[in-house]
Amino acid sequence: MKSDFNLDSQSNNQIVIQTRNLCKTFGEKDTLVKALDDVSLDIKAGEFSAIIGPSGSGKSTLLQMIGGLDVADSGEIILAGNNIADLSSGALTRFRRDHIGFIFQSYNLIPVLSAAENVEYIMLLQGIEKVERKERTFEILKQVGLLGRENRRPGQLSGGQQQRVAVARAMVSKPDIILADEPTANLDSKTGIELLDMMKELNEVHKMTFLFSTHDPKIMDRATRLIQLVDGKLTD
Repeated sequence: MKSDFNLDSQSNNQIVIQTRNLCKTFGEKDTLVKALDDVSLDIKAGEFSAIIGPSGSGKSTLLQMIGGLDVADSGEIILAGNNIADLSSGALTRFRRDHIGFIFQSYNLIPVLSAAENVEYIMLLQGIEKVERKERTFEILKQVGLLGRENRRPGQLSGGQQQRVAVARAMVSKPDIILADEPTANLDSKTGIELLDMMKELNEVHKMTFLFSTHDPKIMDRATRLIQLVDGKLTD
């Protein structure tokens, strides 16, 4: 059962992601780098948005902050009214588990589990009954075109197939927010286009909020909103 947070992705006017004056630095003195510099941003439910900018502009850092995977030096991150800095470590872990799906450039699949087991794992943590887990796993693997490969481990799959598993894993628990960090970076053009079109369709059907970090023109072409970062600052 999902944890009890005030998050309703069906309300398209609801702001589900807010950052307020977010700052993050790395290094010190002569090597100090401002990864994020006073970043304030609003994302509404159901958006299909992309954070864009050159390498080193702070895209991945911002996405990791929003997902609660890193801590800001200052500023606030508010997800549907919940200031994640106010959540205990356990509460933040449950929030991520139940409301955020992550798609990483490096896939981050569990190598000893099959494709189906990787997809099913998050629902197991959520305490979803076995019959429902199996049904949802079957349906999402069918959606991403992996039926017949569900028993293969990640090492037995191509890069594109592994990323399809990662997308299925992110989507299967029906999170409110999908955060995708350079999801097409390791894919050939054809596979990248297929995955993006699939994610766009899932966004439109299920009204999930997608936020990408990317420099891929294919994602930019499909995004309904582009958010530009340069040297850690938002630009118009």
